[in-house]
Parts: sequence; structure tokens; C-alpha cells
Amino acid sequence: MKAVVINEHGSVDKLEYTDFAKPEISSSEVLVKVNACGINHLDIWVREGIPGITIPLPHIPGCEITGEIAGIGSTVKDLNIGQHVLIAPGMNCGRCEYCLSSNDSLCSEFKIMGFQVDGGYAEYVKSPAENIIAISDRLSFEEWAAVPLVFLTAWNMLKIRGGLAAGETVLIHAAGSGIGSAAIQIAKLSGAEVITTVGSDEKLEKAKELGADHVINYSKEDFVNKVNEFTDSKGVDVVFEHIGPETWEKSLLCLKRGGRIVTCGATSGPTVSFDLRFLFAKQLSISGCYMGSRKDLLEVLTLMELGRLKPVVDSVFHLKDAAAAQTKMLDRKQFGKIVLVP
Repeated sequence: MKAVVINEHGSVDKLEYTDFAKPEISSSEVLVKVNACGINHLDIWVREGIPGITIPLPHIPGCEITGEIAGIGSTVKDLNIGQHVLIAPGMNCGRCEYCLSSNDSLCSEFKIMGFQVDGGYAEYVKSPAENIIAISDRLSFEEWAAVPLVFLTAWNMLKIRGGLAAGETVLIHAAGSGIGSAAIQIAKLSGAEVITTVGSDEKLEKAKELGADHVINYSKEDFVNKVNEFTDSKGVDVVFEHIGPETWEKSLLCLKRGGRIVTCGATSGPTVSFDLRFLFAKQLSISGCYMGSRKDLLEVLTLMELGRLKPVVDSVFHLKDAAAAQTKMLDRKQFGKIVLVP
């Protein structure tokens, strides 16, 4: 089969479009013919190499995968060849206290497709049968591939970790990112007032179309000053943070007393600093989020089926052009998700 493979960590030129062995499935696994795979910053971090984390090489990235079942293990029930499916990106043991309480992303054996195991930058991928979720024809394969990781993470950040409630105000960074465009929709569905940031005027109207009440072009305006303007200097209840040191300290300044900041990413770097006295004097809360549970993903997919949430696809690239797709993401030129197709 054709696949995009990393043989060593480094820049985008380390993404090699080549022939690779087709996966062989065990009795409890399913082989999926990949029809679309969403790209994420996780793919970039995997390609560059993550300090302290060993990723077996050669490696195939890609965690948001949709396609058709091409093979079924001998013990797998209730699935059919040719069935249209999405692969839940989180893999877990299914036995520990966290898995049994629907907190499976806390499982000590938790892994993500395309991160610790080979993913969807390929014509075929294998998956544990329990990760296979049937999808309808309501959306295209490309649209379904714009959903799993970003909408699940945004849901966990806002609904579970952040506890966002109707009537509250939230600041969501980077409306044009996959996770930002998902978060705006989830926040509006929750009855919140949404303030969001974009990096160019071209993205202003698109953010408003998704439901944002206020949009700030951070390249032209200081987002702290604008948040104070929009909130009568009270600040927001929740900050949806996934950028890192580039925005961290200012994000804290946007919080009202007793506010919450939830983070899932480090696009601009892994290390931040802040004054602890500011944290405890304003009684702020900081929460981390690492994707989410299978149960929450199913809830998100139900809302997709009902049309209450919608995937945002910016562009579609051929698999052989994965380097160009990742470069577009690095340059922050997209609004929504970039998707690869074989």
C-alpha cells in the first residue's frame, strides 16, 4: 500500500510518500480502507519528535480516520465488510478504574492512533474492533474525518473540565484552528457568550458565521484590552487555551475572579510561567485536558447526526502532498480542518 512514513524525526521533508506493508490484523482487530484522514498539530509534534517520548520508527502519523471496513478479525461481531466507519482515536485497556468509569483518556495504557501506533496517513490502517464506530452518509468521509479528535477534545475541555454553563462567557483562542472552530460551536450550544481570536481579517466573518459573538484580530489588537472592553472589565469565566507561551500570561489576565483556564496544547512551545500570587489571589483554576472518553465522542457524533454541530473542512490534500498540508497548518493559513485523502 501507499503511505506517508517518518523514518527519522525532523522537518516536513521527513514525510516520505512510499510503499509500505499493508497491516495484518489479529482476531480482535479490523482492517479499514482509509478514505480520509484529518491532520492535527499532534501529527507535526510526532514528526518533529517529542522530548522524552519514544515513537517506534518507521512510523505512520494520522489520528482522525474514516473509511470502509476491508477486513474483520475472527472474533469480531456485528461489523460488515464495506461498512462506512470512523475510528475512535483513543485506545485503552478497557479494564482499569478509569476505563470502567468512562474516564478512559486517564488510563495508564491510553494511546492515540497515529501517535504511539501507526495511523491514517495510508491507504489502510488496522484498529481494535472496539474503536470502530459506524457512520452514516449524512456527511462525506472528509467531513467525518474533521470530527473525532478536535470535537472530542473541545467537548471535554468545555463541558467536562471547564464546566462551561449557560450564561457564562468564554474566550476561545484561534477560531481558524480545527479545535477552535469546534469549540465555538460547542460553547454556543452550551448557551455561552463567545469571544474568539483570529490572526487575519479574512477569518473574522467565518468566526462569526460559526456563532462567535465577538472576534478579535490579535495581530492588530491586544486581546486582553478587547476582552475587558467586551466584558466591562470583569473578564471571562473560562479561557479555552491551546497555544502555550505565546498567549498564556495574557490568557490568565482575561479571567474574572474565580475563573477557569483549560489547556490541551502547546502550539507555541511547552513551557509557560506565571506569578503564583496572582493565581491564588484571584482564586483561579487551571485544568489540563488530554482528548476525552469514548462516551463523550459518541455524544458528539450524535449531535453531528442531528446537525447541531458541523465539521469545518478548510481544504483537502492528496496523501502524497502531506508535507504541503502540514506546512499550511504551520503557517496558520487554514480555517477549520485540513484533510488528506489517498
